[in-house]
Amino acid sequence: MRISTPGRICLFGEHQDYLGLPVIAAAISRRIGIEGTYRNDDKVILNLPDLGLRQEFSLLTTFPYVMQRDYFRSTINVLKRKGLRFSKGFECNISGNIPINSGTSSSSALIVSWAHFLDKMSDNPVNFSQKELGEIANAAEVLEFGEPGGMMDHYSTAIGNVIYLESTPEIKVETLTPKLGTFVLGDSLEPKDTLGILARCRFGMEEVIRKITLSNPHFSIFNAPSEDLKDYRNILSEDELGLLKANIEDRDILLQGKKLLSKSPDETADPAFDMTFGDLLYKHYKNLRDYKRTSTPKIERMMDAALHAGALGGKINGSGGGGCMFVYAPQKAEEVAEAIEQQGGKSYIITVDSGTVIEDANV
Repeated sequence: MRISTPGRICLFGEHQDYLGLPVIAAAISRRIGIEGTYRNDDKVILNLPDLGLRQEFSLLTTFPYVMQRDYFRSTINVLKRKGLRFSKGFECNISGNIPINSGTSSSSALIVSWAHFLDKMSDNPVNFSQKELGEIANAAEVLEFGEPGGMMDHYSTAIGNVIYLESTPEIKVETLTPKLGTFVLGDSLEPKDTLGILARCRFGMEEVIRKITLSNPHFSIFNAPSEDLKDYRNILSEDELGLLKANIEDRDILLQGKKLLSKSPDETADPAFDMTFGDLLYKHYKNLRDYKRTSTPKIERMMDAALHAGALGGKINGSGGGGCMFVYAPQKAEEVAEAIEQQGGKSYIITVDSGTVIEDANV
């Protein structure tokens, strides 16, 4: 049995899902695969050659967690609670080409693949839908360990293609079907500063909302018009006002992006579509760079070089402070990739890809 799952990029709504605002994400043609077969005992043996790791445990144990983020065991626990049974162990090789720890959801893709594999290899397969596999992966990665995190990574990698995701007032997933051209992903090879960025982007914005609602209980980040920002100059610092402005603009950029990506295939084939799409990505990037401060000098150099080489727009991807950026380059992708490499990044030419799939059903 071989199953693979893609990584993902966030097109619009970066650093907004934890505020309850929607996001638009796309699965990418960099994937993690699990290939395995049954054993004649109760052991699970996992070989991860990309990381130089090997894990081994028995299916007969009660599955206490033995390490931080013990995702292989947590996924089995979640599935057992859903009624799946395992009378045979299995040995697996796990490998992929998604950049690791770079904001492209390699861990979520791994857990979705593992959940998909376990369902198919269980004694009583449920044949979970892609959406259900995303929910199982979120439970195993986030809920099981009480960690903060939304559903974007898990739904995007499981369902694939382009999705629009709302989390408030309830979860709503909509598949979009634009005909998008080539992207170039650029790994800065710099470690992400997830905690530092979240302190500003999430906790800083939550404090802004708290201050505003003390004077205006009817304020809502979902519909506050940008022209009302001047009303809060007396209670917010210039820095806080800039953060609020960026979030309201990014909220509206996403709505424009959703309208654009919902066009018919004939309309998205128009070169004007590519220009508009690239421009929206770059507007989002400028807010992330200038107000949410998720970029780095190296990523800015990579972005500038990519645009100069022919990319139509792009943004930093993931939590930021390092990690990856990407640009939309339906033309001149090779030149754009080379420009990113010349600035010290690692480049990957990518396209939008399908969600988690069975590549080989033989056991």
